[in-house]
Amino acid sequence: MSAQAPSIAFGIQGLGVHIPERRVSNADIADQYGVDPEWIERMTGVRQRQYAEPGQATSDLAVSAAEHALADAHLSPRDIDVILVATSTPDQLAVATACRVQHRLGADRAWATDVGGACAGFLYALKTARDILAASHPDGRALVVGAETFSKFQNPADRSTGVLFADGAGAVVVGPSGPGRGILCSTQGTDGALADIVGIRAGGSARPTTGHTVAEGGHYLHMNGKKVAAYFHDVFPRIVEELVQLSGLPLNKIDLVVPHQANPRMLRALSLEVGISASQLVVTADTFGNTGAASIPMALHVAREQGRLHPESTVLHAAVGAGMSWAGTVQRWL
Repeated sequence: MSAQAPSIAFGIQGLGVHIPERRVSNADIADQYGVDPEWIERMTGVRQRQYAEPGQATSDLAVSAAEHALADAHLSPRDIDVILVATSTPDQLAVATACRVQHRLGADRAWATDVGGACAGFLYALKTARDILAASHPDGRALVVGAETFSKFQNPADRSTGVLFADGAGAVVVGPSGPGRGILCSTQGTDGALADIVGIRAGGSARPTTGHTVAEGGHYLHMNGKKVAAYFHDVFPRIVEELVQLSGLPLNKIDLVVPHQANPRMLRALSLEVGISASQLVVTADTFGNTGAASIPMALHVAREQGRLHPESTVLHAAVGAGMSWAGTVQRWL
């Protein structure tokens, strides 16, 4: 399903991140997965990643990122009408992580809920926030957070996920913008026939937690890397092509491409095939790893810190996640 922007324009008014302090290098985990550090970088492009502390939950990272985004927008928590948290690693199965974020922020005017979509979750939440504001709060603001603690769901014997996934959070404040600015268009899609190729198998109603599911590692993140990579190679070019058509902006008029940070080696190779130049592409997974729904706002923050993101910059986002789910957005930065 695809959509042009509604008549009322909305864009990102504030941006914040939380990057955990615990840095984990390839040398720190290579022995655990039976490889050498150079193999990890050669196969994935990841050089290091950040992990949350054992006592930190996803909501801890989300609250910190949200506080930075609110400060960046010069707003208080009571200025927020709705809070959406995109995560594959919630604090717990029942009770949305967004509820804890709302309470700890003191955003008592806002209603709050989580959004699925896995690694595409941030763009799903961004689209949902825009549509909620347009329908119910045309002068209001939404807080959209992507936050993950994948380190708590990694199988210590599975290198396909252990060398890639990491922790972090990014948040944005979405509010009204002038015509032709902010979110210009979006596209989303799902292929549920591929729901089993990446995810967490046990702990839900289909396979409740038992001694057997724990013994077999069903509570860990699993991934069929070859199938996920093949799907990414198929869908990513189609997302870019559709966004070019929807926005009316040829690819050479896009200033930055800030995709979900799945795998830096794969991102660079595929972007080159699609026609995205190195000067357009923002890659941060080499230093942060794959932080799922948090990766796009974290990469936006890095681009702004590097002086690559300016008011009026046109930015294309594309993401592919478990489900399989995919999404894309083009925005003109406020």
